[in-house]
Amino acid sequence: MIEPITPPRSLMTAAGRAIGDFSMIRDGDRVLLGLSGGKDSLSLLHVLLALQKKAPIKFELAAATVDPQSPDFDPSPLKAYMAELGVPYFYESQPIVEQAEKSMQGDSFCAFCSRLRRGILYRAARENNYNVLALAQHLDDAAETLLMSTFFGGKLRTMQAHYLNDKGDIRVIRPFIYARERQTAAFAASGQLPVIPENCPACFGMPTERMHMKTLLAQLEKDNPKVFSSIKTALKPMLGAGVPQGSKQN
Repeated sequence: MIEPITPPRSLMTAAGRAIGDFSMIRDGDRVLLGLSGGKDSLSLLHVLLALQKKAPIKFELAAATVDPQSPDFDPSPLKAYMAELGVPYFYESQPIVEQAEKSMQGDSFCAFCSRLRRGILYRAARENNYNVLALAQHLDDAAETLLMSTFFGGKLRTMQAHYLNDKGDIRVIRPFIYARERQTAAFAASGQLPVIPENCPACFGMPTERMHMKTLLAQLEKDNPKVFSSIKTALKPMLGAGVPQGSKQN
């Protein structure tokens, strides 16, 4: 067994504030983390483990990985790592790449893959009685999504911090919604987290709209270091628009 790595205070503070602001984790929750093996989800794993020890409420934590059976992405090394941490772990392998080639119609591979992965995570949560699905998107992701929706969809929309899925049986939370990507990157590097590189040619073979937004935001931040602080303030009403009220869902 190995001990979880202690995250930096700044990352813990960002996650703690988001969890509190949007009532993400409630007493008795069973939280399933979607663990891709990237820097963000591995960072969130250790943040949630740290919170589990010190939070005034009690919650259970497990993780699930979806292996899309791509020759360019192999998350299987996570199995040994999770066993060493002693965290309950579910490894779901499904030929998503093959399914995309056969079934995709007028959609991007990334969107198709994302929907299938989310569906598999929902199933894993239901089969193992977890009522909360934790995802590791951060403030940079939310800002990029807002710009993409505005520029290409004509709508002021972004990802939500906390919402109920369509079936109403699983709450989806994003504890890093106040955190910056550079924070997770720094923690992953300093903590030597076992990051699994994603090299899907469908996603990274050419510049994407999201990458264009990332580049634009980087330039804006270079000219105005407070731009993400302003974006977070502007986003907050949208982030909390779907927060479920009342007691935890089962």
